[in-house]
This record gives sequence, structure tokens and C-alpha cells, in this order.
Amino acid sequence: MKTTLRIDIVSDVMCPWCAIGYASLRQALTAMEDKIVADIHWQPFELNPDMPAEGQNLREHLAEKYGSSDEESRANRERITQMGASLGFTFNFRDEQRILNTFAAHQLLHWAAEQGKQTDLKMALFTAYFRDGRDVSNTEELCAIAAETGLDAAEAAAVLAEERYANTIRATQQQWQEVGIRSVPAVILNQKYLISGAQPPESYVKALTEILFAADE
Repeated sequence: MKTTLRIDIVSDVMCPWCAIGYASLRQALTAMEDKIVADIHWQPFELNPDMPAEGQNLREHLAEKYGSSDEESRANRERITQMGASLGFTFNFRDEQRILNTFAAHQLLHWAAEQGKQTDLKMALFTAYFRDGRDVSNTEELCAIAAETGLDAAEAAAVLAEERYANTIRATQQQWQEVGIRSVPAVILNQKYLISGAQPPESYVKALTEILFAADE
């Protein structure tokens, strides 16, 4: 008999390691699909909550925030691209790529969860930003992406116009910060076991197996 496992994933749409981490976790879950039913909940985390509407050039942002040189930034992007490819996720970094504000995206993801489409929308947002270079801070673009995942574009527009879940997102982010989440991705299994950072599939398999054994004891 399969075991249902709640998996909370604290992440941001701007985080390439979150895309890599989920691709890796998904491989692990596929390998264990005869044992586990994954109940996945995406949780909001803004890496740059004060990012203005126009965003910031990626290279400038990395240099300013982390002190990364152009060479270091390029090497890191190449590493991320290779890791993504090995897990079936495509990164197309561009010189003009910008870091964007993701508060609206998180609101839409919360709404998508109520429609049973949260993971679909999350993956569509990752793909739209990292592969296709789309502006996932733009309301029209967000609504188009929502429609592409089978969600109602008009309702998505209303959710954003009304800021229907703005207070919920702020409160939820605060709750995760209060329990010590300071970086993403953070994967919490069964609301008890924390796995920090993007891990290889075998590490997720090991953690999932240990939890299953613990549940049987």
C-alpha cells in the first residue's frame, strides 16, 4: 500500500536552484512511485522582496548582492545549465536577463493551489522565466501563463487586480522565516523533516526511504 507524504517546498520563481531541486525531487518520487503518493504544497519565499517593478539586470544583481565577478557569474550559470540539462530542465540564460519581483507570481500560485493546479503553474513559471525569458512579474504575462496551464485567465487577472491573497502571502512568508527558513529551496517532509538546498535524486530517495521506515515502526 502506498503512503501519502506531505511535501512542502519553500521556493521562489527567481531561484534556479529551486527548479533544479524540484527536478531532482521529481526523479526521486518517480523512482518511488510504487511506495509514495506525494502531496506537494509550494510555499512562498521572495529572494528580493524589494525588487522594483522594472527589475534588475541579472549580472548587475549578482555583483551587487554577492560580489560575483562576470567570470564567476558566467561559470555559475554554465554549471546550473549543465545540472538542469542532466535533470531534464532547460536553462537559457541571456545577457539581458533581469531579476524580477515575484510577489504577484506567489499570489497566483496560492490561487492555483485552490484550483488543483499549483505544481502545473509553478513549473510553467520556471519554464517561462528560465527557458523562454518571459516577464513573470507582468500581469498580462502571468495571466497568459495561467491560461496555458488550464486556469481561467480572467479570474487570474481578478486575483491579481484585487491582491486577493497579498496578506496571506505576506503572513505565510513571515511564518516560514519565524521557523528558521532563510534560503531556498527548503523541502519539508511530513511537516517535520527539513532538507535544505537542491540535492541529487539519490539524497531525496534516501530521505524519503528513511521516513517510510520511520512510519512503519
